[in-house]
Amino acid sequence: MGATEVGAKVTEKAANFKNAFHSREGFNGATQTWSNEVLDPTPPEKRTCKSYWRWWNYVTFYMGLSFGNWTLGSTMVGIGLNWWQSILVIFASQLISSIAFSSTPARSVFGMWGSYYFVGARAALAIIWYGVQLYSGANFMSNILRCIFGHDLTDIPNHIPESFWLFHFPFCAFRPYQLKAFFWFKSIIVLPSIWGLFIFCMVNTKGNVGSVYTTRINGNHGWFIMYAINSGMGNTATLITNQPDIARWSKTKTGSQWSQLITNPLAATLSASLWILATAAINNTWGLDLWNPWDLGAILGRYWSATTRFAVFLSAFTLLVSILGTNIAANMIPFGSDSSMLFPRYINIPRGQFIVEFLAFVICPWKLFTTVVAIMVCDYYLLTKGNVFIGHLYNGSKENKHCYYHRGWNIQAIIAYICGIVPPFLGFVGTLGASASSGAMDIGRLGWLLSFFVSFVVYYIICLVWPTHNQRIVKEMGLK
Repeated sequence: MGATEVGAKVTEKAANFKNAFHSREGFNGATQTWSNEVLDPTPPEKRTCKSYWRWWNYVTFYMGLSFGNWTLGSTMVGIGLNWWQSILVIFASQLISSIAFSSTPARSVFGMWGSYYFVGARAALAIIWYGVQLYSGANFMSNILRCIFGHDLTDIPNHIPESFWLFHFPFCAFRPYQLKAFFWFKSIIVLPSIWGLFIFCMVNTKGNVGSVYTTRINGNHGWFIMYAINSGMGNTATLITNQPDIARWSKTKTGSQWSQLITNPLAATLSASLWILATAAINNTWGLDLWNPWDLGAILGRYWSATTRFAVFLSAFTLLVSILGTNIAANMIPFGSDSSMLFPRYINIPRGQFIVEFLAFVICPWKLFTTVVAIMVCDYYLLTKGNVFIGHLYNGSKENKHCYYHRGWNIQAIIAYICGIVPPFLGFVGTLGASASSGAMDIGRLGWLLSFFVSFVVYYIICLVWPTHNQRIVKEMGLK
Protein backbone atom coordinates (compact mmCIF):
# COMPACT_ATOMS: atom_id res chain seq x y z
CA MET A 1 0.00 0.00 0.00
CA GLY A 2 1.50 3.32 -1.10
CA ALA A 3 1.71 6.55 0.83
CA THR A 4 -1.26 7.96 -1.10
CA GLU A 5 -3.49 5.03 -0.18
CA VAL A 6 -2.41 5.18 3.46
CA GLY A 7 -3.18 8.88 3.52
CA ALA A 8 -6.61 8.25 2.02
CA LYS A 9 -7.33 5.60 4.65
CA VAL A 10 -6.29 7.92 7.47
CA THR A 11 -8.44 10.71 6.04
CA GLU A 12 -11.42 8.35 5.81
CA LYS A 13 -11.04 7.20 9.43
CA ALA A 14 -10.65 10.79 10.61
CA ALA A 15 -13.82 11.73 8.73
CA ASN A 16 -15.69 8.87 10.41
CA PHE A 17 -14.60 10.15 13.82
CA LYS A 18 -15.54 13.73 12.98
CA ASN A 19 -18.92 12.72 11.55
CA ALA A 20 -19.73 10.98 14.82
CA PHE A 21 -20.46 14.43 16.21
CA HIS A 22 -22.53 15.59 13.26
CA SER A 23 -25.98 14.64 12.06
CA ARG A 24 -27.35 14.85 8.59
CA GLU A 25 -27.96 18.26 7.04
CA GLY A 26 -30.66 20.13 8.92
CA PHE A 27 -30.72 17.53 11.67
CA ASN A 28 -30.68 19.91 14.63
CA GLY A 29 -33.21 22.18 12.98
CA ALA A 30 -35.64 19.42 12.20
CA THR A 31 -39.22 20.05 13.22
CA GLN A 32 -40.13 16.37 13.46
CA THR A 33 -39.46 14.93 16.91
CA TRP A 34 -39.59 11.34 15.71
CA SER A 35 -37.13 11.41 12.82
CA ASN A 36 -33.38 11.31 12.39
CA GLU A 37 -30.84 9.39 10.34
CA VAL A 38 -30.92 6.44 12.74
CA LEU A 39 -34.69 6.06 12.96
CA ASP A 40 -35.49 6.69 9.30
CA PRO A 41 -35.54 3.85 6.74
CA THR A 42 -32.21 3.52 4.96
CA PRO A 43 -32.36 5.74 1.82
CA PRO A 44 -31.66 4.13 -1.58
CA GLU A 45 -28.30 5.89 -2.02
CA LYS A 46 -26.99 4.18 1.14
CA ARG A 47 -28.16 0.69 0.21
CA THR A 48 -24.78 -0.44 -1.02
CA CYS A 49 -22.64 -3.53 -0.55
CA LYS A 50 -20.60 -1.66 2.09
CA SER A 51 -23.63 -0.75 4.19
CA TYR A 52 -25.54 -4.02 4.02
CA TRP A 53 -24.84 -7.26 5.84
CA ARG A 54 -25.16 -10.61 4.11
CA TRP A 55 -26.10 -13.83 5.91
CA TRP A 56 -22.46 -14.77 6.49
CA ASN A 57 -21.87 -11.43 8.25
CA TYR A 58 -24.57 -12.40 10.72
CA VAL A 59 -23.02 -15.84 11.15
CA THR A 60 -19.66 -14.32 12.15
CA PHE A 61 -21.46 -11.73 14.31
CA TYR A 62 -23.35 -14.32 16.36
CA MET A 63 -20.49 -16.81 16.30
CA GLY A 64 -18.16 -14.29 17.93
CA LEU A 65 -20.91 -13.18 20.32
CA SER A 66 -21.82 -16.68 21.51
CA PHE A 67 -18.64 -18.75 21.31
CA GLY A 68 -16.60 -16.97 23.95
CA ASN A 69 -19.14 -17.43 26.73
CA TRP A 70 -17.26 -19.20 29.51
CA THR A 71 -19.54 -18.17 32.38
CA LEU A 72 -22.72 -19.64 30.89
CA GLY A 73 -21.42 -23.14 31.67
CA SER A 74 -20.30 -22.09 35.14
CA THR A 75 -23.77 -20.71 35.83
CA MET A 76 -25.38 -24.06 35.11
CA VAL A 77 -22.88 -26.05 37.18
CA GLY A 78 -23.04 -23.46 39.93
CA ILE A 79 -26.80 -23.83 40.42
CA GLY A 80 -26.52 -27.62 40.71
CA LEU A 81 -26.60 -29.31 37.29
CA ASN A 82 -24.08 -31.90 36.12
CA TRP A 83 -22.24 -31.61 32.81
CA TRP A 84 -24.76 -33.22 30.46
CA GLN A 85 -27.74 -31.53 32.12
CA SER A 86 -25.92 -28.21 31.74
CA ILE A 87 -25.29 -28.77 28.04
CA LEU A 88 -28.92 -29.73 27.33
CA VAL A 89 -30.26 -26.78 29.31
CA ILE A 90 -27.90 -24.36 27.57
CA PHE A 91 -28.97 -25.60 24.14
CA ALA A 92 -32.67 -25.36 25.06
CA SER A 93 -32.34 -21.85 26.51
CA GLN A 94 -30.34 -20.55 23.55
CA LEU A 95 -32.71 -22.12 21.04
CA ILE A 96 -35.68 -20.40 22.69
CA SER A 97 -33.76 -17.12 22.71
CA SER A 98 -32.87 -17.53 19.04
CA ILE A 99 -36.50 -18.11 18.10
CA ALA A 100 -37.35 -14.89 19.93
CA PHE A 101 -34.43 -13.19 18.14
CA SER A 102 -35.76 -14.12 14.72
CA SER A 103 -39.36 -13.19 15.55
CA THR A 104 -39.01 -9.78 17.19
CA PRO A 105 -40.60 -6.91 15.23
CA ALA A 106 -40.51 -3.16 15.93
CA ARG A 107 -41.41 -1.54 19.28
CA SER A 108 -44.09 0.76 17.82
CA VAL A 109 -46.86 -1.46 19.23
CA PHE A 110 -46.65 0.38 22.58
CA GLY A 111 -47.55 3.73 21.05
CA MET A 112 -45.61 6.82 20.14
CA TRP A 113 -45.18 7.87 23.77
CA GLY A 114 -45.64 4.50 25.47
CA SER A 115 -42.55 3.07 23.78
CA TYR A 116 -40.39 5.67 25.55
CA TYR A 117 -40.58 3.80 28.86
CA PHE A 118 -39.46 0.49 27.41
CA VAL A 119 -36.71 1.99 25.28
CA GLY A 120 -35.46 4.03 28.25
CA ALA A 121 -35.40 0.95 30.48
CA ARG A 122 -33.38 -0.98 27.90
CA ALA A 123 -30.94 1.91 27.56
CA ALA A 124 -30.45 1.98 31.35
CA LEU A 125 -29.78 -1.75 31.37
CA ALA A 126 -27.16 -1.31 28.63
CA ILE A 127 -25.27 1.10 30.93
CA ILE A 128 -25.22 -1.48 33.74
CA TRP A 129 -24.07 -4.36 31.55
CA TYR A 130 -21.50 -2.15 29.88
CA GLY A 131 -19.95 -1.58 33.29
CA VAL A 132 -20.00 -5.31 34.06
CA GLN A 133 -18.20 -6.08 30.81
CA LEU A 134 -15.63 -3.39 31.59
CA TYR A 135 -14.80 -5.23 34.81
CA SER A 136 -14.34 -8.50 32.92
CA GLY A 137 -12.16 -6.85 30.29
CA ALA A 138 -10.01 -5.19 32.97
CA ASN A 139 -9.22 -8.62 34.43
CA PHE A 140 -8.05 -9.88 31.03
CA MET A 141 -5.92 -6.75 30.71
CA SER A 142 -4.35 -7.61 34.06
CA ASN A 143 -3.40 -11.05 32.72
CA ILE A 144 -1.89 -9.50 29.60
CA LEU A 145 0.22 -7.07 31.61
CA ARG A 146 1.34 -9.83 33.98
CA CYS A 147 2.54 -11.89 31.01
CA ILE A 148 4.55 -8.91 29.76
CA PHE A 149 5.97 -7.45 32.98
CA GLY A 150 5.82 -10.44 35.34
CA HIS A 151 6.32 -9.70 39.02
CA ASP A 152 7.20 -6.10 38.26
CA LEU A 153 3.47 -5.67 37.77
CA THR A 154 2.07 -7.95 40.48
CA ASP A 155 4.25 -6.60 43.26
CA ILE A 156 3.04 -3.01 42.96
CA PRO A 157 -0.42 -1.44 43.20
CA ASN A 158 -1.65 -0.34 39.79
CA HIS A 159 -4.83 0.70 38.04
CA ILE A 160 -3.66 0.21 34.46
CA PRO A 161 -6.13 -2.66 33.76
CA GLU A 162 -9.04 -0.26 34.39
CA SER A 163 -7.97 1.62 31.27
CA PHE A 164 -9.59 -1.18 29.21
CA TRP A 165 -12.54 1.15 28.73
CA LEU A 166 -10.31 3.41 26.60
CA PHE A 167 -10.14 0.66 23.96
CA HIS A 168 -13.79 1.34 23.17
CA PHE A 169 -13.27 4.95 22.12
CA PRO A 170 -12.27 4.37 18.47
CA PHE A 171 -15.34 2.15 17.95
CA CYS A 172 -17.75 4.73 19.34
CA ALA A 173 -17.41 6.73 16.12
CA PHE A 174 -18.72 3.95 13.86
CA ARG A 175 -22.18 2.84 12.91
CA PRO A 176 -23.13 -0.87 12.98
CA TYR A 177 -22.78 -1.47 9.25
CA GLN A 178 -19.20 -0.13 9.40
CA LEU A 179 -18.14 -2.82 11.90
CA LYS A 180 -18.50 -5.90 9.69
CA ALA A 181 -14.74 -6.35 9.43
CA PHE A 182 -14.25 -6.09 13.19
CA PHE A 183 -16.84 -8.77 13.97
CA TRP A 184 -15.28 -10.95 11.28
CA PHE A 185 -11.86 -10.47 12.90
CA LYS A 186 -13.27 -11.29 16.34
CA SER A 187 -14.76 -14.61 15.22
CA ILE A 188 -11.54 -15.59 13.43
CA ILE A 189 -9.26 -15.14 16.45
CA VAL A 190 -11.62 -16.26 19.23
CA LEU A 191 -12.39 -19.74 17.88
CA PRO A 192 -8.79 -21.05 17.62
CA SER A 193 -7.93 -19.43 20.94
CA ILE A 194 -10.70 -21.24 22.81
CA TRP A 195 -9.89 -24.55 21.13
CA GLY A 196 -6.21 -24.06 21.95
CA LEU A 197 -6.95 -23.35 25.62
CA PHE A 198 -9.21 -26.41 25.77
CA ILE A 199 -6.51 -28.64 24.29
CA PHE A 200 -3.93 -27.24 26.73
CA CYS A 201 -6.17 -28.06 29.70
CA MET A 202 -6.87 -31.58 28.43
CA VAL A 203 -3.21 -32.39 27.65
CA ASN A 204 -1.71 -30.97 30.85
CA THR A 205 -4.26 -32.72 33.07
CA LYS A 206 -4.38 -35.90 30.96
CA GLY A 207 -8.09 -35.41 30.52
CA ASN A 208 -8.80 -35.66 34.23
CA VAL A 209 -12.39 -34.45 34.02
CA GLY A 210 -13.41 -36.87 36.79
CA SER A 211 -17.15 -37.06 37.29
CA VAL A 212 -17.46 -33.65 35.58
CA TYR A 213 -19.53 -32.46 38.52
CA THR A 214 -22.47 -34.27 40.03
CA THR A 215 -26.07 -33.17 40.27
CA ARG A 216 -26.96 -31.16 43.36
CA ILE A 217 -30.65 -30.62 42.65
CA ASN A 218 -32.77 -30.21 45.74
CA GLY A 219 -36.51 -30.61 45.41
CA ASN A 220 -38.57 -31.11 42.27
CA HIS A 221 -36.38 -31.71 39.20
CA GLY A 222 -38.91 -30.21 36.79
CA TRP A 223 -39.07 -26.84 38.53
CA PHE A 224 -35.30 -26.78 38.82
CA ILE A 225 -34.77 -27.46 35.09
CA MET A 226 -37.19 -24.65 34.24
CA TYR A 227 -35.25 -22.38 36.59
CA ALA A 228 -32.01 -23.36 34.84
CA ILE A 229 -33.46 -22.66 31.39
CA ASN A 230 -34.66 -19.29 32.60
CA SER A 231 -31.18 -18.52 33.95
CA GLY A 232 -29.60 -19.51 30.64
CA MET A 233 -31.89 -17.19 28.71
CA GLY A 234 -30.58 -14.26 30.72
CA ASN A 235 -27.41 -14.64 28.63
CA THR A 236 -29.07 -13.23 25.51
CA ALA A 237 -32.43 -11.86 26.68
CA THR A 238 -31.23 -8.25 26.68
CA LEU A 239 -30.40 -8.40 22.98
CA ILE A 240 -33.83 -9.59 21.84
CA THR A 241 -35.59 -6.23 22.01
CA ASN A 242 -32.83 -4.61 19.95
CA GLN A 243 -32.88 -7.08 17.08
CA PRO A 244 -34.50 -4.58 14.68
CA ASP A 245 -31.45 -2.32 15.18
CA ILE A 246 -29.18 -5.12 13.91
CA ALA A 247 -31.50 -6.79 11.41
CA ARG A 248 -32.18 -3.54 9.54
CA TRP A 249 -28.79 -3.81 7.82
CA SER A 250 -29.60 -7.21 6.26
CA LYS A 251 -29.35 -7.43 2.47
CA THR A 252 -32.30 -9.84 2.35
CA LYS A 253 -35.48 -10.25 4.41
CA THR A 254 -34.33 -13.48 6.03
CA GLY A 255 -30.57 -12.90 6.10
CA SER A 256 -30.54 -12.05 9.81
CA GLN A 257 -33.04 -14.72 10.83
CA TRP A 258 -31.87 -18.17 9.79
CA SER A 259 -28.21 -17.30 10.26
CA GLN A 260 -28.58 -16.52 13.97
CA LEU A 261 -31.32 -19.14 14.54
CA ILE A 262 -28.76 -21.81 13.69
CA THR A 263 -25.51 -20.16 14.79
CA ASN A 264 -26.36 -18.94 18.28
CA PRO A 265 -27.59 -22.22 19.88
CA LEU A 266 -24.81 -24.31 18.35
CA ALA A 267 -22.01 -21.84 19.13
CA ALA A 268 -23.15 -21.17 22.70
CA THR A 269 -23.63 -24.87 23.46
CA LEU A 270 -20.29 -25.95 21.99
CA SER A 271 -18.43 -23.12 23.71
CA ALA A 272 -20.00 -23.87 27.11
CA SER A 273 -19.25 -27.59 26.68
CA LEU A 274 -15.56 -26.90 26.07
CA TRP A 275 -15.37 -24.62 29.09
CA ILE A 276 -17.13 -27.11 31.38
CA LEU A 277 -14.74 -29.92 30.43
CA ALA A 278 -11.60 -27.77 30.51
CA THR A 279 -12.43 -26.21 33.86
CA ALA A 280 -13.38 -29.56 35.37
CA ALA A 281 -10.00 -30.98 34.35
CA ILE A 282 -8.09 -28.03 35.84
CA ASN A 283 -10.08 -28.02 39.08
CA ASN A 284 -9.85 -31.80 39.58
CA THR A 285 -6.11 -31.96 38.87
CA TRP A 286 -4.93 -28.83 40.65
CA GLY A 287 -7.46 -28.87 43.49
CA LEU A 288 -8.92 -25.48 42.59
CA ASP A 289 -12.40 -24.06 42.14
CA LEU A 290 -12.03 -21.71 39.20
CA TRP A 291 -14.85 -20.57 36.92
CA ASN A 292 -14.07 -17.08 35.69
CA PRO A 293 -12.29 -16.90 32.32
CA TRP A 294 -9.74 -14.43 33.64
CA ASP A 295 -8.50 -17.09 36.07
CA LEU A 296 -5.93 -17.82 33.38
CA GLY A 297 -3.47 -16.51 35.94
CA ALA A 298 -3.62 -19.92 37.66
CA ILE A 299 -1.74 -21.36 34.68
CA LEU A 300 1.06 -18.84 35.17
CA GLY A 301 1.35 -19.92 38.79
CA ARG A 302 2.41 -23.40 37.64
CA TYR A 303 4.14 -22.73 34.32
CA TRP A 304 6.22 -19.56 34.51
CA SER A 305 8.07 -19.99 31.23
CA ALA A 306 8.37 -17.59 28.33
CA THR A 307 6.41 -19.97 26.09
CA THR A 308 3.54 -20.31 28.55
CA ARG A 309 3.43 -16.59 29.23
CA PHE A 310 3.19 -15.93 25.49
CA ALA A 311 0.39 -18.50 25.12
CA VAL A 312 -1.55 -17.00 28.04
CA PHE A 313 -0.96 -13.55 26.57
CA LEU A 314 -2.55 -14.63 23.27
CA SER A 315 -5.49 -16.26 25.03
CA ALA A 316 -6.09 -13.25 27.24
CA PHE A 317 -5.80 -10.90 24.26
CA THR A 318 -8.33 -12.81 22.16
CA LEU A 319 -10.76 -13.03 25.07
CA LEU A 320 -10.25 -9.31 25.63
CA VAL A 321 -11.23 -8.72 22.00
CA SER A 322 -14.23 -10.99 22.57
CA ILE A 323 -15.36 -8.88 25.54
CA LEU A 324 -14.80 -5.72 23.50
CA GLY A 325 -16.93 -7.08 20.64
CA THR A 326 -19.67 -8.19 23.02
CA ASN A 327 -19.79 -4.76 24.64
CA ILE A 328 -20.06 -3.10 21.24
CA ALA A 329 -22.77 -5.45 19.96
CA ALA A 330 -24.82 -5.91 23.13
CA ASN A 331 -24.45 -2.52 24.84
CA MET A 332 -22.90 0.25 22.73
CA ILE A 333 -25.02 -0.21 19.61
CA PRO A 334 -28.30 -0.82 21.52
CA PHE A 335 -27.73 2.24 23.72
CA GLY A 336 -26.86 4.33 20.68
CA SER A 337 -30.05 3.25 18.95
CA ASP A 338 -32.23 3.64 22.05
CA SER A 339 -30.88 7.06 23.01
CA SER A 340 -31.35 8.30 19.43
CA MET A 341 -35.00 7.31 19.72
CA LEU A 342 -35.35 9.07 23.09
CA PHE A 343 -33.65 12.28 21.90
CA PRO A 344 -33.77 12.15 18.07
CA ARG A 345 -32.96 15.85 17.58
CA TYR A 346 -29.70 15.67 19.47
CA ILE A 347 -28.37 12.09 19.47
CA ASN A 348 -27.41 9.66 16.75
CA ILE A 349 -25.80 6.23 17.21
CA PRO A 350 -22.16 7.40 17.53
CA ARG A 351 -23.12 10.16 19.97
CA GLY A 352 -25.06 7.66 22.06
CA GLN A 353 -22.09 5.32 22.05
CA PHE A 354 -19.81 8.03 23.41
CA ILE A 355 -22.38 8.80 26.11
CA VAL A 356 -22.64 5.19 27.34
CA GLU A 357 -18.85 4.98 27.32
CA PHE A 358 -18.69 7.62 30.06
CA LEU A 359 -21.85 6.61 31.95
CA ALA A 360 -20.70 2.99 32.26
CA PHE A 361 -17.38 4.04 33.72
CA VAL A 362 -19.20 5.92 36.51
CA ILE A 363 -21.28 3.31 37.71
CA CYS A 364 -30.89 -8.03 36.83
CA PRO A 365 -33.79 -6.70 35.48
CA TRP A 366 -33.65 -8.25 31.97
CA LYS A 367 -36.64 -10.47 32.71
CA LEU A 368 -38.84 -7.35 32.54
CA PHE A 369 -38.26 -7.28 28.77
CA THR A 370 -39.81 -10.72 28.28
CA THR A 371 -43.30 -9.24 28.35
CA VAL A 372 -42.22 -6.58 25.85
CA VAL A 373 -41.13 -9.24 23.36
CA ALA A 374 -44.34 -11.24 23.86
CA ILE A 375 -46.58 -8.25 23.11
CA MET A 376 -44.52 -7.24 20.07
CA VAL A 377 -44.64 -10.76 18.63
CA CYS A 378 -48.37 -11.21 19.31
CA ASP A 379 -49.36 -7.90 17.75
CA TYR A 380 -47.12 -8.29 14.69
CA TYR A 381 -47.84 -11.90 13.78
CA LEU A 382 -51.40 -12.53 14.99
CA LEU A 383 -53.24 -9.21 15.25
CA THR A 384 -51.86 -6.93 12.55
CA LYS A 385 -50.59 -9.75 10.29
CA GLY A 386 -47.16 -8.19 9.80
CA ASN A 387 -48.50 -4.86 8.54
CA VAL A 388 -46.44 -1.87 9.69
CA PHE A 389 -47.31 1.58 8.34
CA ILE A 390 -43.84 3.09 8.13
CA GLY A 391 -44.83 6.70 7.52
CA HIS A 392 -46.91 6.80 10.69
CA LEU A 393 -43.95 5.83 12.88
CA TYR A 394 -42.71 9.43 12.62
CA ASN A 395 -45.95 11.23 13.45
CA GLY A 396 -46.75 11.83 17.13
CA SER A 397 -49.90 13.88 16.54
CA LYS A 398 -53.51 12.88 17.16
CA GLU A 399 -53.97 12.55 13.41
CA ASN A 400 -51.81 9.39 13.46
CA LYS A 401 -54.53 6.76 13.20
CA HIS A 402 -52.14 3.80 13.37
CA CYS A 403 -49.68 4.51 16.20
CA TYR A 404 -51.21 7.20 18.42
CA TYR A 405 -53.52 4.81 20.32
CA HIS A 406 -54.71 6.51 23.57
CA ARG A 407 -52.78 9.80 23.82
CA GLY A 408 -49.73 8.00 22.47
CA TRP A 409 -50.05 4.95 24.77
CA ASN A 410 -51.28 1.47 23.86
CA ILE A 411 -53.33 0.77 27.00
CA GLN A 412 -53.96 -2.85 26.00
CA ALA A 413 -50.21 -3.44 25.76
CA ILE A 414 -49.56 -1.78 29.14
CA ILE A 415 -52.17 -4.02 30.82
CA ALA A 416 -50.63 -7.14 29.27
CA TYR A 417 -47.15 -5.98 30.29
CA ILE A 418 -48.18 -5.61 33.95
CA CYS A 419 -49.97 -8.96 33.92
CA GLY A 420 -46.80 -10.60 32.60
CA ILE A 421 -44.45 -9.32 35.30
CA VAL A 422 -46.78 -9.97 38.26
CA PRO A 423 -46.79 -13.83 38.44
CA PRO A 424 -43.01 -14.37 38.91
CA PHE A 425 -42.48 -11.18 40.92
CA LEU A 426 -42.81 -12.71 44.42
CA GLY A 427 -40.35 -15.44 43.46
CA PHE A 428 -37.93 -12.79 42.21
CA VAL A 429 -38.21 -10.93 45.51
CA GLY A 430 -37.55 -14.23 47.30
CA THR A 431 -34.21 -14.58 45.49
CA LEU A 432 -33.18 -11.25 47.06
CA GLY A 433 -33.59 -12.66 50.57
CA ALA A 434 -37.18 -11.69 51.35
CA SER A 435 -39.63 -14.25 52.72
CA ALA A 436 -41.50 -16.11 49.97
CA SER A 437 -43.44 -19.38 49.87
CA SER A 438 -42.11 -22.41 48.03
CA GLY A 439 -44.93 -22.06 45.50
CA ALA A 440 -43.96 -18.47 44.79
CA MET A 441 -40.33 -19.50 44.39
CA ASP A 442 -41.30 -22.25 41.94
CA ILE A 443 -43.38 -19.82 39.88
CA GLY A 444 -40.51 -17.34 39.95
CA ARG A 445 -38.21 -19.97 38.49
CA LEU A 446 -40.37 -20.07 35.37
CA GLY A 447 -39.41 -16.42 34.89
CA TRP A 448 -38.90 -15.68 31.21
CA LEU A 449 -41.18 -18.39 29.82
CA LEU A 450 -44.07 -17.68 32.22
CA SER A 451 -43.95 -13.92 31.64
CA PHE A 452 -43.84 -14.39 27.89
CA PHE A 453 -46.81 -16.77 27.86
CA VAL A 454 -48.96 -14.67 30.22
CA SER A 455 -48.34 -11.38 28.36
CA PHE A 456 -48.86 -13.03 24.98
CA VAL A 457 -52.20 -14.63 25.95
CA VAL A 458 -53.51 -11.62 27.91
CA TYR A 459 -52.72 -9.20 25.09
CA TYR A 460 -54.31 -11.46 22.48
CA ILE A 461 -57.52 -11.92 24.52
CA ILE A 462 -57.80 -8.22 25.37
CA CYS A 463 -57.38 -7.23 21.73
CA LEU A 464 -59.98 -9.75 20.60
CA VAL A 465 -62.52 -8.05 22.90
CA TRP A 466 -61.08 -4.52 22.76
CA PRO A 467 -58.92 -4.15 19.64
CA THR A 468 -56.68 -1.15 19.13
CA HIS A 469 -57.61 1.41 16.51
CA ASN A 470 -54.75 0.20 14.31
CA GLN A 471 -55.96 -3.40 14.53
CA ARG A 472 -59.48 -2.36 13.52
CA ILE A 473 -58.10 -0.49 10.50
CA VAL A 474 -56.01 -3.50 9.43
CA LYS A 475 -59.09 -5.71 9.68
CA GLU A 476 -61.30 -3.25 7.77
CA MET A 477 -58.70 -2.96 5.02
CA GLY A 478 -58.64 -6.74 4.67
CA LEU A 479 -54.85 -6.87 4.98
CA LYS A 480 -53.18 -10.25 5.53
